[in-house]
Amino acid sequence: MIARWRWLLTQLTKQLWFKATLFSLLGVVTALLAIALKEWIPFSLSARIGADAVDNILGIIASSMLAVTTFSLSIMVGAYGAASTGATPRATTLVIEDTTTQNALATFIGSFLFSLVGIIALSTGAYGGQGRVLLFAVTIGVVILIVYMLLRWINHLSKLGRVGETIDRVEKATIAAINHRVRWPFLGGCAYPDGWVMPSSARPVVSGTTGYVQHIDVQALNEVARGCEAQLFLEILPGSFVHPGMPLVHIARASEEGLDGDDPLASKVLACLSIGVRRTFEHDPRFGLSVLSEIASRALSSAVNDSGTAIDVLGRGVRSLACWGTFELHEAVTQPECDRVFLHGLNVDDLFDDFFGPIARDGAGIVEVDIRMMKALIALSQINPGLFSAAATRQADRLLARADAALVLDEEKQRLRALAARLVCATA
Repeated sequence: MIARWRWLLTQLTKQLWFKATLFSLLGVVTALLAIALKEWIPFSLSARIGADAVDNILGIIASSMLAVTTFSLSIMVGAYGAASTGATPRATTLVIEDTTTQNALATFIGSFLFSLVGIIALSTGAYGGQGRVLLFAVTIGVVILIVYMLLRWINHLSKLGRVGETIDRVEKATIAAINHRVRWPFLGGCAYPDGWVMPSSARPVVSGTTGYVQHIDVQALNEVARGCEAQLFLEILPGSFVHPGMPLVHIARASEEGLDGDDPLASKVLACLSIGVRRTFEHDPRFGLSVLSEIASRALSSAVNDSGTAIDVLGRGVRSLACWGTFELHEAVTQPECDRVFLHGLNVDDLFDDFFGPIARDGAGIVEVDIRMMKALIALSQINPGLFSAAATRQADRLLARADAALVLDEEKQRLRALAARLVCATA
């Protein structure tokens, strides 16, 4: 499991301003570096390569990059709006974190600042003849970088913000979260023991804020528990909604000493939990499945009426849940050093409800969606009968009930029941 500081650092590097700031500082430093290194350049080299042309080149870069940056920002904002209206607002976060977009904007801003600082330094005569040579060489390198990034940016604009591209990003994030949870089903801790009952001596640590759990530092929690000879039993997972007064963790210690809101142990436990205003994709597979389902539900609305997108999302849901089908409880990895932290695992029924429930509700009256959903349930029951069969059968029964109430033709209902019979045979 990722430590909290590493998770916070990862979240920081995904911000749009981070790369822009980094490239801007790099551009300024690069422009000033020519002043410090000018003594290493032979004086006669300036006239030989025509370094005086650097003034005009820097002027062109400064004027053009400002316009390109402004244009790119408008395109980016439009792509965010397209992703929000065409897919779902929950997917906009993934579009904002797009590395190609961030690199392009950072390159344009950094190049603008590089040329601006270079022009200012040239006007003061700080470079001299030798410095101009070095600045000229660096400027040629910057021009090559700009051309390369512009070509990538033009190619990227053809798909930025499109519904299909947004769905691709959501699916990729969902599969990554599922694979992470398959590897660490209990986030590096231990599973709740079978038939375990909370001891009366256990004291709860309650939440002081309202929001969603975004990250749990299990290793840090284990260190806290080891320091006080206690066991920590978590009632939450990444994606859980918490509110003031809600028990987050129960601390079981040998002594009967209680915990109050000012107990330093409770403060240490809360410091290991990251709670924010919205859910994130990284460690929350259910959120990714919910966002995929939300995209399908929006496509099935009367305003959009795009059953093809819903059918496409069903296929992606099967591909995502198939990754969870590799999970076996007896193969769960538990870090030996985190044997004092206990967590609940994800439930297959919850995963199926998150993904199939909204689609079955909104697409019950469209036979093409019903058939594709039934085939998806059959496929999952064949991928891992022991893990998926019960949940698939339950979803199929719900789908039949909804379809019976929504479909008009008996022929369509019979066709769906015939597919449901195949699911029964697959789970037998």
